[in-house]
Amino acid sequence: MMKKRQFLKRFGVGSLFATLVTLSVSAPSLADSDQTYRWSLLTSWPKNFPGLGVAPENFAKMVDDMSGGRLKIRVFGAGEVVPGFEVFDAISNGTAEMGHSGSYYWKGKLPAAQFFAAIPFGMTASETNGWLQYGGGMALWEELYRPHGVVPLAAGSTGTQMGGWFNKEINSIEDLEGLKMRIPGLGGEVLSRAGGVPVSLPGGEIFTALQTGAIDAVEWVGPYNDRAFGLNTAAQYYYYPGWHEPGSMFEFIVNEEAFQTLPEDLQAIVRQAAKTASYDMLVEYDARNIEALNQLQESGVELRRFPEDLLQKLQGYADEVVQELAEQDPMATRIYESYRAYQQGAAAYNHVAEQAYIETRGQ
Repeated sequence: MMKKRQFLKRFGVGSLFATLVTLSVSAPSLADSDQTYRWSLLTSWPKNFPGLGVAPENFAKMVDDMSGGRLKIRVFGAGEVVPGFEVFDAISNGTAEMGHSGSYYWKGKLPAAQFFAAIPFGMTASETNGWLQYGGGMALWEELYRPHGVVPLAAGSTGTQMGGWFNKEINSIEDLEGLKMRIPGLGGEVLSRAGGVPVSLPGGEIFTALQTGAIDAVEWVGPYNDRAFGLNTAAQYYYYPGWHEPGSMFEFIVNEEAFQTLPEDLQAIVRQAAKTASYDMLVEYDARNIEALNQLQESGVELRRFPEDLLQKLQGYADEVVQELAEQDPMATRIYESYRAYQQGAAAYNHVAEQAYIETRGQ
């Protein structure tokens, strides 16, 4: 018994010493778990604007709740810290830790980023989400932004957009000649091929530009946001479908250095909250657009479909524009090949799935 007590005493003390050493080594991570982090999130939208502006607010609240208040994020609207089109640079240089925007706004810096926002006659929101999460798209997006010290996260979609508001009827491709239209990204390039004049304006400026005649037409989002901006009071004709943005994807962008300073659990919370906010944005637009379109039509808005021959010509221009983008550099080529392959597979499946069902259902 004496030998047994001596053995336990010797090795019990040793075990206690080892435990204390382990705790001391782990002390920084334990301290991190009690630390409160305060971040800024800059957006390209007016503060609390329905849908686009509310999504980052919802995200910030989710992060606060899920982290027990350890990560607090303050959201700023376009122009409160930097203009809406300068969000990417602000996150890249560390002016703020996060942003919420659309990647086609960075086409001057990163032309290939447009593949992750909207491709004319490209994939729908559901198809794009599939490509990003399970088709290799997200890995390519991360690789594209890595040299700029920015981490991208999918941040929601408005679904298939409307074709836009016009102050005259559009009956043929000739009616686009000289037309000044607010339309970003590759859609603007396609309009230019058709003889139109694309104009790049942040959301907060488009109503005044349309109302005063500075532009002749504008695409914004869809019934929910368009009605909130009062665009129906500035133009008479509302056209569809939104060939230019069939499934607009938005992004959270995170300063990589700031992200890496977070403990692993907070990093996981940011990623999960982004996924939840992304899903919530899409389903909200699905629901809100139904009601808003009914209200617009009741107010006297003339809902029109683009002529089929015009859409066919625009698709031809779009094929040219996207192919030229894909040929700009090896990274753009890789993204295009991945995107195109997934779209072709999705189209083949949907031909016998959702598309076939909707055509069969009729209404």
